[in-house]
Amino acid sequence: MTATFRRRRTPETPPTRLRLKDLFAEALAGLIQRPTRSILTMLGTVLGVGAFVTVLGLTTTASGQISKSFDLLRDTTVTITATPPADSPTTSGRMVFPSDTDERLLHLNGVVAGGVWWSVPLRNPTLSRTPDYTKALPHDGAVNIYAASPGTLQAMQTTMLTGTLYNDFHQDHAEHVCVLGAAAARLLGIARVDNQPAVFINDTAYTVVGIISDSQQLAQTLTGVLIPSSTALREYGPPADPPAQGLIQTRVGAAQLIAEQAPLALRPDQPQLLTAVPPPDPHTLRDQVGTDMSSLFLILAVLCLAVGAIGIANTTLVAVMERTAEIGLRRALGARPRHIAAQFLTESTALGLLGGLVGTSIGVLVVIIAALMESWTAVLQPVSVIPAPAIGALVGLLAGLYPALRAARIEPLDALRR
Repeated sequence: MTATFRRRRTPETPPTRLRLKDLFAEALAGLIQRPTRSILTMLGTVLGVGAFVTVLGLTTTASGQISKSFDLLRDTTVTITATPPADSPTTSGRMVFPSDTDERLLHLNGVVAGGVWWSVPLRNPTLSRTPDYTKALPHDGAVNIYAASPGTLQAMQTTMLTGTLYNDFHQDHAEHVCVLGAAAARLLGIARVDNQPAVFINDTAYTVVGIISDSQQLAQTLTGVLIPSSTALREYGPPADPPAQGLIQTRVGAAQLIAEQAPLALRPDQPQLLTAVPPPDPHTLRDQVGTDMSSLFLILAVLCLAVGAIGIANTTLVAVMERTAEIGLRRALGARPRHIAAQFLTESTALGLLGGLVGTSIGVLVVIIAALMESWTAVLQPVSVIPAPAIGALVGLLAGLYPALRAARIEPLDALRR
């Protein structure tokens, strides 16, 4: 009788698995064990992400404010230059700008004020507040004489210190009146106009009707004497070099159209003699400013992120070296290399994510505070704020790759011998 023996099957050992719950618990335990080190490691990511959010937020906020200010002032100014033909016997601005320039410009829909002005072509004029020319100011460029129509004074958006501007009556009758800039008035010793002071240009007296304290356009006139353009043409002749120029103040949004219409309105017979220069596109200026600001500071943000990545990588690598025995014990108990790698990757990613969240919060707070201090409207684009924590997490993930791979390659026997 033959006995048969059957081999008893031993149950197979189930594969080791690492659940997400256990993975996150182990990673959190690893971070909490050394809280000071974890916080210091996050600082690089905090600075990088915070700088990233701050730069984009401040750039967007400043660009919006620049565009707003630009619309209120620069986008309402059109300048016109006289360009006589090359074969012309004279470069006179009189042959280009008509005598009724102010009136023609006002007929254009969208024009608030406009006129013509130039520097009076006088060589070594004497300028004094009295007929006694031994006390005259030396003509060293400190005080210049400008011819300007009444529409030009309006388009300059002046602020009066005292008195008033000369008007169409003075222009039509070529009166000997003038308006002083604040600096010129100080040099001439004139502080009030109620006593009808006079300024003598050569041997001609000009009654001072007003003193300008500030001007949004043609700031050089604050150091000069302005006389009606009709008076300047009669007394001193047409402008020489540089030729006459036009200044137009428009309503918001009308500058481009007025720049196209003004030459034809002033010289319908030869519009090519005038060149109108509209303001640059405010959107182009805003984009250029935003690009210039972003380029520099984004480089700094990237450098901060790089420093943060190096810090996370260095700290994670040190943690791997310090926990070699722990890694060996886990491997001996059945942990697989990918489990070890996943644990350290999770720790580094968590550090990056926490740093990104803190950096994003700080960046948003900085933008809001800066906007409040400047009385601006804070502008934060969601596309620059929402992904910021994810950028921190990505930095942490990439920084932990090498330490995690090195930890996964540790052999249990070698680790336990140490």
